[in-house]
Amino acid sequence: MLFSLSSFKKNQTKLSEDIDNKILSLFALGMSYRDIQKHVAELYGLEISDGAITHITDKLLPELKAWQQHPLEALYPFVWLDAIHYKIKHDGHYINKAIYTVLGLTTDGHKELLGLYMSETEGAHHWLSVLTDLHNRGIQDILIVVAY
Repeated sequence: MLFSLSSFKKNQTKLSEDIDNKILSLFALGMSYRDIQKHVAELYGLEISDGAITHITDKLLPELKAWQQHPLEALYPFVWLDAIHYKIKHDGHYINKAIYTVLGLTTDGHKELLGLYMSETEGAHHWLSVLTDLHNRGIQDILIVVAY
């Protein structure tokens, strides 16, 4: 399927369901905007701006918010806590960020990602806010906590 630039109006934010879904899939795989633009150009012969990609990927924000706030089970026999440090490009330079990861094992034996949190650094203060959020979302008891 090849599209021409004349197929789309100026400032049109919705391209087509197929292209939007492809962009969301590529974004979910961790591709950069530049790589997404290149891929869309190869597949559809279409140039797409950073703003258009942002508009499309912003559709994920309500789903992300809902996932971040979904209620959790009252009991998790095992919970793993870890913080991974990444260098993230921000305003043209790289800064360090800590991504806090919380993984739980349900009483049915299924692993569940309970939360992802980002902070400038790793520390007891931020871990307290992570655990408070988990408690506020419904966790009442954890039998064993494994912290890396």
